[in-house]
Amino acid sequence: MSVDTVSLTGWGRTAPTTALRFRPRTYEEAAATVLGCGPRGSIARGLGRSHGDAAQNAGGSVLDMTALNRIRTIDAGTGLVVCDAGVSLHRLMEVLLPLGWFAPVTPATRHVTVGGAIGADIHGRNHHFSGSFSRHVQELKLLTAEGEIRTVRPGTDLFDATAGGLGLTGVILSATLRCHRVTSSWMSVDTERTVDLDDLLARLSTGDHRYRYSAAWIDLLARGRATGRSVITRGEHAPRYALPAHARRTPLAFRPGQLPVAPLLVPEGLLGRTSVALLNELHYRSAPRYRVGELQKLPAFFHPLDCLPHWNRIHGRGGSVRYQFVVGHGQEEALRRIVRQISRRRCPSFHAVLKRFGEGDPGWLSFPMPGWALALDLPAALPGLAGFLDSLDEEVAEAGGRVCLAKDSRLRPQMLAAMYPRLAEFRSLRAELDPNGAFRSDLSRRLSL
Repeated sequence: MSVDTVSLTGWGRTAPTTALRFRPRTYEEAAATVLGCGPRGSIARGLGRSHGDAAQNAGGSVLDMTALNRIRTIDAGTGLVVCDAGVSLHRLMEVLLPLGWFAPVTPATRHVTVGGAIGADIHGRNHHFSGSFSRHVQELKLLTAEGEIRTVRPGTDLFDATAGGLGLTGVILSATLRCHRVTSSWMSVDTERTVDLDDLLARLSTGDHRYRYSAAWIDLLARGRATGRSVITRGEHAPRYALPAHARRTPLAFRPGQLPVAPLLVPEGLLGRTSVALLNELHYRSAPRYRVGELQKLPAFFHPLDCLPHWNRIHGRGGSVRYQFVVGHGQEEALRRIVRQISRRRCPSFHAVLKRFGEGDPGWLSFPMPGWALALDLPAALPGLAGFLDSLDEEVAEAGGRVCLAKDSRLRPQMLAAMYPRLAEFRSLRAELDPNGAFRSDLSRRLSL
């Protein structure tokens, strides 16, 4: 097992802290690390795609789980997969797609581990259809503070605390997943432009039920009558017969493209208000008003930014803040107010996405709930950003909504109970399972989790 001292951040590259990083290669090595972690505790870490500080532990231990990356069994008939927590969704796709199976839920990057996907209870474009990632977990193996490996299944308090629990109930070692059957590695995509936010909400409300996957890029710099204008992309897995002749020969091929692995050097301030406004205008104007049945490869539809290995540097040395919140159905006016505030402030977000969530998930700290989720990237160095986002937090909480903890690096602890009504149960179970605080993170200390 390798050990080194490292400075770590989230994908947003803010709030760096230093910790001892252990890279266990066996379950026994992981248990030994947890049992010997010292007074600052330990936290599991995958591929570092969480935007905030959930996988950092200043002065303590961090378990890099990426060496525990075996796919143990695959049932090609049922789509049941047993794999270690360090297996990435990218690796799952490489192995499963040729067999006709696909990950049940994928976020905007495939470079996340299965353990991280459960710990953050990730969601994707299909939440209204399939729910979050943990809904497709049949069981998991959890390493507890005492060094015991427990089998945890849905319907138990421990599962509900672990799904979305950000690694604070223990170290996820492996999981059994139910995957989704597909007949090709292509998507059939429908695209349409909307003129404003009300048009967007109406189209998502009336049309999402016809699609497995749906999301909208939204222009948060547009103002006046164009406030909230957007481009909706919705899709289904394309059947083999719909593919062009050359693709039918290898319908399940998975060959994601990527630019050369070299630092993406973006001058500080390149994506300011003017440049983002121009990019947004180009994006909106170049999108079709209405187009159906366009064939796209899976990576182009789900993970377009993965072709840029260091796209998190796009906002320069100061890093970025990923702000994501959800408000319930019936709270559309709160969403309108927030979008108008962001628009009036001229926040330069080039990557803003609105989704319609379906039924909530059982995780006590899981982010999704029925309603409208908006995510946006902002330069961390934007003047007055902290106070502005604090004011948005208050609007979200007043509307009965919540901020996504897996992407957070700045939420005030006093806002947490209003956003997550089962917080007290989570804290109580954690105190019972881990009275000496073997599992801690920068996020858990900041929010008193």
